[in-house]
Amino acid sequence: MHAPLASLKKLVLGAAFGVLLGLFLSGQAAQAANPLELNFWLSGPRYDGRVALCEGALGTITNQFWEKESTFWNSDLRITGYARVHEVAFRPWQSDNIPRRYCSADAMLNDGKMRTVHYSIAEDAGFAGFGQGVEWCVTGLDRNWAYNPGCRAAKP
Repeated sequence: MHAPLASLKKLVLGAAFGVLLGLFLSGQAAQAANPLELNFWLSGPRYDGRVALCEGALGTITNQFWEKESTFWNSDLRITGYARVHEVAFRPWQSDNIPRRYCSADAMLNDGKMRTVHYSIAEDAGFAGFGQGVEWCVTGLDRNWAYNPGCRAAKP
């Protein structure tokens, strides 16, 4: 009876030792960054501040609005025209942030209602960082509440 108890103890101790050894081997010690990892050759983003004027994003907004309404909300709403297009702010924060132009416009929809559109155009914020990105919100039609309340998050 003594021999099975001793072998059981050895088995438990061996398993515990194996688990501890596995934990020590799986976690590696922190090491200092090598010279290439210390931003050698990486100079950071270089923004020129070349952002399209407010009128330059209206086509993108029109297309994306129609796609969103028809695909996700099963709606026939479309933007048919714009009025009072104006810039609200350009680079409202520090100069080393991503350059953005904030704009607002009145949009006429095919249901006969005029709604305000708030949008921003950002440098190098397009797909995969290429081109200019446009973020927009039509007041009263932010159905998924991405910029709610009242499209406030789309403003500077």
